[in-house]
Amino acid sequence: MVLIRLSSFYFFYFALLGVMAPYMGLFLESEGFSLLEISQLTSILMLTKVLAPNIWGALADRLQKRLWLVRCGSLLTLLTFLAFFTASGFWYYAVVIMLFSFFWNAVLPQYEVLTLHNLGAEKSRYSRIRLWGSIGFIVSVVCMGSIFDAFSIALFPAILLIIICCIFLSSLWRLSEPRCEEATDGQAFGAQLKHPVVITFFAVCFLLQLSHGAYYTYYSIYLETLGYTKTTIGLLWALGVIAEVVLFIGMHLWFRRATLDNIMFWALMLTALRWLMIAVGAEYQLVLIFAQVLHALSFGAMHAAAIYFVHHSFASSSQGRAQALYSSAGFGLGGAVGAVLSGLLVEYFGYSAAFMVSFFLAGAAASVIFIARKSFRARLAEHEALSES
Repeated sequence: MVLIRLSSFYFFYFALLGVMAPYMGLFLESEGFSLLEISQLTSILMLTKVLAPNIWGALADRLQKRLWLVRCGSLLTLLTFLAFFTASGFWYYAVVIMLFSFFWNAVLPQYEVLTLHNLGAEKSRYSRIRLWGSIGFIVSVVCMGSIFDAFSIALFPAILLIIICCIFLSSLWRLSEPRCEEATDGQAFGAQLKHPVVITFFAVCFLLQLSHGAYYTYYSIYLETLGYTKTTIGLLWALGVIAEVVLFIGMHLWFRRATLDNIMFWALMLTALRWLMIAVGAEYQLVLIFAQVLHALSFGAMHAAAIYFVHHSFASSSQGRAQALYSSAGFGLGGAVGAVLSGLLVEYFGYSAAFMVSFFLAGAAASVIFIARKSFRARLAEHEALSES
């Protein structure tokens, strides 16, 4: 029963992303915004990830009421989103997006902590819980593509509202709450954060999400300019997440056979290949299909590896802030800068150039992991030694 409760929240949370990521740019374009304005509005979604998870993480570690904060954040997401229906003009949209995405982005890192706690000794099953988020994304992205083609992209806000209501309802399940003692000086969050390997890890997460800027902001618009229908675009997004689901199912086997640094390195190398393929071959559907399959590595493998690294690199009393920082440094700051950067690149050089820059950024992240691979292994070995003592 606990697994069903945990999975339902992920399903609806990422179903919302399955509507926003592929279709928000198309909706904003239909509202008359320019390509540069679309990148700026999209970047707000990422910018709130910089601040919101850290505020919620600090509150959670202090109050020890993570489930209450998840419910509170979900309700406030619902209430603030209602203003979306009266939005008009750039600044009104900017304020509404900032408000509802602040609370939406705040809750997931705390839910990750709740999930890992409720799994107990079966933390290797995390990927099988998380895959329900991927399934939710697939269902929404495929269904919405057909709906928007058959009716109108104007349905975008109403559909988001329905899904946000489901997120709030799924947050009402009863779950076990982790309780931690105050951190000792040796466990202080700041001290853990200053470790060179931890700094390297967050730098890699930033570069990875920076490379995703063009994808999350312009992939759908780019394909539409090449003549692809919204249904086809939705299916391509779904294909990437289907590949991610398959990987999540077997991810525990990869963890048993490979070191964490190797998983990260190959995931980043294949992410670079993915962006290169989109940059030079987006007009060929077979190229896009193969590139989308690589989403299993560029998101799925890296996310599972990152969650594992954070969980094993920070004390239990700092887990809320650690998961929040992972979300804000990568998905937040990296995603926001990536959205703005891709907007400038598309404005002056075109879509292909934006994805070519993404290729170099992902390659740089892979290089950093390769150089620091021994330090990563030493860090995890140190944690295992402390756990056994």
